[in-house]
Order: sequence, then C-alpha cells, then structure tokens
Amino acid sequence: MKALVLAGGRGTRLRPLTHTSAKQLVPVANKPVLYYGLEAIGDAGITSVGIITGDTGHEIRQAVGDGSQFGLEVTYIPQEAPLGLAHCVLIARDFLGDEPFVMYLGDNFLVDGITGLVRSFEQGGFDAQILLTKVAEPQFYGVAELGPAGEILRLEEKPEFPNSDLAIVGVYTFSPAVHEAVRAIRPSARGELEITDAIQWLIDNDFRVYSHMVCGYWKDTGRLRDILECNRIVLEGITPDVAGTVDRMSEMTGRIIVEPGAVVENSVLRGPIVVGADAKITSSYVGPFTSIGRGCVLQNAEIEYSIVLDGSRVDGVSRIAHSLIGRNVEVSRATGVSNTHELMVGDHSKIQVRA
Repeated sequence: MKALVLAGGRGTRLRPLTHTSAKQLVPVANKPVLYYGLEAIGDAGITSVGIITGDTGHEIRQAVGDGSQFGLEVTYIPQEAPLGLAHCVLIARDFLGDEPFVMYLGDNFLVDGITGLVRSFEQGGFDAQILLTKVAEPQFYGVAELGPAGEILRLEEKPEFPNSDLAIVGVYTFSPAVHEAVRAIRPSARGELEITDAIQWLIDNDFRVYSHMVCGYWKDTGRLRDILECNRIVLEGITPDVAGTVDRMSEMTGRIIVEPGAVVENSVLRGPIVVGADAKITSSYVGPFTSIGRGCVLQNAEIEYSIVLDGSRVDGVSRIAHSLIGRNVEVSRATGVSNTHELMVGDHSKIQVRA
C-alpha cells in the first residue's frame, strides 16, 4: 500500500503567515503539522509516499527531504495549479500504479493516527473508505449520508440543509478503481476536479464505498483557532524535560519542555509549555498551552495560549493571548506619545488592540 500526501494549497485562511510559508509546515508544539501526518503514515506500516506540491514545493522538499527521518521513501509530484483533490490523484497515476493507497491532506491533524483506517480497509476489501467524524456545524463541511451497514449512500459538499452531522475528514483509502472515477468526472463550478465527485461516481457505479469513524481527535488546521486547539491537545500529553538552563529565580509548574540551549531567567512558566532550543526568556510570564520556537527572545513579556515561531522577539508587552506570531517577528512596547499604537502590518493581517 502507498500514500499520497497533499501538501499544495495556498492556505488563504492563515494569511499573512502563509504568504511566505507552507500551511502544512505551521508548527504544533514546535513540530510542523505535516510531520504528524507523515509519522502516522509510517506507523500504519506504509513506506512509499508521494507528496503533491504547489507554490511552496521548495519549502516542503527542504523540510521533508527524502523522507528517511520518518522511515519513508518520498517521491515529489508537482501540481502546476490547485486544480482539485481528484486532479492530484490524476497526476499521481504513474507513482501509484495499480496499488491501493491512502490519500492524506497534509494540513489535517489526527491524534490517534490512521492505522485503524488502513487495517479496516485492508480487511474489508473496499474500493474506497472515507474517514468521518461528527461535527456541530456540518453545513461547513463535506457531509456523508450512511446506510445501515456503514455504506456511504451520498456525499454533499457544504449543504445548506445537511442530512447528517458526519463530516468528511481529509483522509481517504482507495483501490485502483478510483483512477477510473477521476478520469470520468468533470470540473466543478469552481474549476476543480472534486474528490467528492469521484467518490460519488464510485457509489453510483456500484463500487464498495464505506465509512470509518475517527476514534480520537481531528482538526483541519486551516484556521488560527484550530491551530491553537491542536497545540493545546498535543501539549496536554507532553513528557516534562528540562534540557536547557533554568535559574533559581524562576518558577515552573506543570508539564514543561525546555529544549537544549534555551535559557529561562527570573520568569514564571505555567505548563503545559514547550520552549524551543536556544530561546531566551527573561523576566517574563509564559502561561499554559504556549509553544515558543527556536531562538526566540521573550523579555518583560506576558503570553499564554499562543504559538511563537522561530526567531521572534517579544519585548515589554503584556497579556498576549490566543495569538500566532510568525517567524522573525518583533513585538515591542511603543515609546513616545502615550496611548499610541505603532504598527507595521502586512497584507491580510488581523490585529486586535485595546481602544
């Protein structure tokens, strides 16, 4: 069995961060989201992986390499434009051959991995199996309607009046029958070859298409609140490890990782927290569910429930929360005229200040 990982896409909901960085490489607990998916694929016993890349292909290649760090053999498959998930299957035909495969959207986050899905697919002899989860607002997702034996009767993409609360998760398993399906469908109104249309073609042509329910936690990490929630979930399970330096004036409680080379001075850390290698935290408060990237500097600052990416600096700013701070960013206290905010902000940013 092979795996096809989709790591293209433009990540419009996480701009401006994704103007210059792949959305699949946004870190959760200081590890890119994509890495969790590749690890899950390896844990399921799959070693041959094709990665679909787009505009950020160079960054993906640099981060993943040949896949050996995950015990995988990786083949890169460029997609010239985001023409749909079924189009990814179409252009990966030579790589996939006539083997069954898992298709995994690289910005999806599954705590319990995909081993159960893969085993169920192998044992069931299905032509396609779709991972589903119950959601509170199914109208914002692709939705599946099931028969009594778990067979999929119908799929709808973001229906105004959903027939179920079962959302389609971005992980699928397919037999080679899907290649006929992706060749048979036509582009949707938005000009893309939709994987839901291909699966519906399989259903309409009497192929065996079944469901598999998510056992643990799942998120599509395309929005800020979802990235922060995934960060929280992972940090809740970390094993404390202080490999850096923490002075006697500092106070630490809860699950905390301080990576090698990091320095904590005269500060209060309330876990769960991860502090990246070579970071420096001085006279600051770092609250629960916060990830501080490599080489960051926090000085006279307060931050919680946030993610700070590598090389950024927060100086003299209090009560930062529910935030995602990109790489090599500087956040500092304004000087000069009182009650004045001094900002240099890129396109598509979101800033909230107290009036």
